[in-house]
Amino acid sequence: MPQGSSHLPHRVAVIVDDGTNPFEVGVATELFGLPRPELGLPGPLYEVTLCAPAPEIRMNHGFFTLTGVRGLDAVDRADTLVVPGRPDNVVPRAPAVLDAIRRAHARGARIMSFCTGTFALAEAGLLDGRRAATHWRWADSFRRLHPKVLLEPDVLFVDEGDLLTAAGSAAALDLGLYVWRRDHGAEIANHVSRRLVFAAHRDGGQRQFVERPVPDVRDESLAPLLEWAQERLGEPLTVTDLAARARVSPATLHRRFRAQLGTTPLAWLTGERVALACRLIERGEERLDVVAARSGLGTAANLRNRLRRVTGLSPSAYRRRFGAGAGEALVS
Repeated sequence: MPQGSSHLPHRVAVIVDDGTNPFEVGVATELFGLPRPELGLPGPLYEVTLCAPAPEIRMNHGFFTLTGVRGLDAVDRADTLVVPGRPDNVVPRAPAVLDAIRRAHARGARIMSFCTGTFALAEAGLLDGRRAATHWRWADSFRRLHPKVLLEPDVLFVDEGDLLTAAGSAAALDLGLYVWRRDHGAEIANHVSRRLVFAAHRDGGQRQFVERPVPDVRDESLAPLLEWAQERLGEPLTVTDLAARARVSPATLHRRFRAQLGTTPLAWLTGERVALACRLIERGEERLDVVAARSGLGTAANLRNRLRRVTGLSPSAYRRRFGAGAGEALVS
């Protein structure tokens, strides 16, 4: 995986098949293919190549035909392979596409699918006995076609290490930002999310179908409350405090968080505190007790537990991978 600006760009190949959804191809190129001078790095961190099994590929619903992309041989040089979705999931994928996916996986490339691209990974035989996500609308169809896959029908994305699957088109953005964070840390991922004007972090375990009812009378958006809370993460904020700020009961606040964000107030608050802790470590803060206090996580023990749960890394391992003082140990 890419770790910093001293490495060559991480090569990302995006397979475009007949009927592929244009939005998801755009998500992949937007996430990994654009120059990012705002990061202040000497070169790009990712390099994207679109590839296809034929010289001309008709996109979903025939909106346009894609030409001038590379052949599937580009997959054999990719560090990460992205497989977008398409709506005709009962139609088998082209054998050449499935072979390319299998080859990439066999040599250790990271495989990501967006939305119903999960069907292609399952057809290639990569998901048997593994957890996966796909769009809720096609969950029943997926189970019938691929009963050996451990489908998680109500999450945004699933990380199985070498295989990552996003549930829907917008969830592809969540997964992509998750990969940025996993590859390069929270600070850089936040820069990318701000440019996208998209939430920096939504846990993969959040549910897919988030209701967003139009308010009848007054604006009930959580945005002002979230901004207020993000400026006070180091304070002993509780869900009761958030509810009081919003001038609603804790039960009403819980319903609004579920409806608008697909998570609970406590889970959101904890996630924001962990993200802040990650940024503090990346910026060079070595004292765990200081990181825990400034992020609102309280104790070094709680910090260690929360960070490992979210990132899979201990604070010292996280700092070695993403911090300014790589190689030095955190002091407790």
